[in-house]
Amino acid sequence: METTIAGPDGKPRCRWCGSTPEMMHYHDTEWGYPVSDDRRLFEKLCLEGFQTGLSWRTILDKREHLREAFHHFDFEKVASYTGQDIDRLLNNKGIIRHRGKIEAVINNAKRAQELVRREGSLAAFLWRYEPAAGLAKPQTVSVSEASTALSKDLKKLGWKFVGPTTMHAFMQSMGLINDHVEDCAVRPPVEAARATFIRPGISAGFIELKKGHP
Repeated sequence: METTIAGPDGKPRCRWCGSTPEMMHYHDTEWGYPVSDDRRLFEKLCLEGFQTGLSWRTILDKREHLREAFHHFDFEKVASYTGQDIDRLLNNKGIIRHRGKIEAVINNAKRAQELVRREGSLAAFLWRYEPAAGLAKPQTVSVSEASTALSKDLKKLGWKFVGPTTMHAFMQSMGLINDHVEDCAVRPPVEAARATFIRPGISAGFIELKKGHP
């Protein structure tokens, strides 16, 4: 089977993005580009959790509704959600009304707060799991050693809906790997973005804080 399809400009794209114009736009402008913003990283962790058992097209169609419902995935706000918020969300027809997934987002927001206090940022923690380049041919695996390690460590910290396959999809989308197929027209610009991307680390201020609080 061919791994690419022709985009509207005639250039090849990863085959999976051809179902709708919105999917192709997401593929061309977001998927695989490296991200260090904590809110966007938390949002994607949550959306990947919502996708469990569903298609990404379904989540993409509902993404704006999910953003509105969850305060644009500001984990400081989501962490304070109460039972009333859960009821509100379960009655919101624009989102995925799955109690377990909704409660997981709230739980994970609290865990995100803890990680930021411990590591300085979500990005500093998550980017430690960036795998070495070239371990597998693009889009030939759905789980990896790196995604398994990330899943295991997040679960130890109390996160939910963060299985190895879910974390592999997260790594693909947030640019921890470049999984565009080799002939895809978007693979070179993604690789260029990764080459100039500054991997996040712990801030100097946080290091000083840790020195005073063993």
